[in-house]
Amino acid sequence: MKITDEIIDYVSSLARLDLSGDEKAKIKGEIEKIIDYMDILNTLDTADVEPMSHVLPTTNIFREDEVVASLPREEILSNAPDSDEGAFRVPKTVE
Repeated sequence: MKITDEIIDYVSSLARLDLSGDEKAKIKGEIEKIIDYMDILNTLDTADVEPMSHVLPTTNIFREDEVVASLPREEILSNAPDSDEGAFRVPKTVE
């Protein structure tokens, strides 16, 4: 695929980059190499390869959900500097 100056300008504007002429020429060559390599990868036969989401096997490390009793509301609110009707009272932040 041939990378044009317009494509470089468009991509650099998306990335909010202000590239000089030398930088544009360098990036243009690098992007062309990347696209050429992707074309090579597209020729590979992957029909027998299972799709995967990670390179390494992953396992869920989370614990099982268990219903347990929580602290009594009065005990929690005993540490609050101010409470009202079973809830924390905080200073108003928006007028």
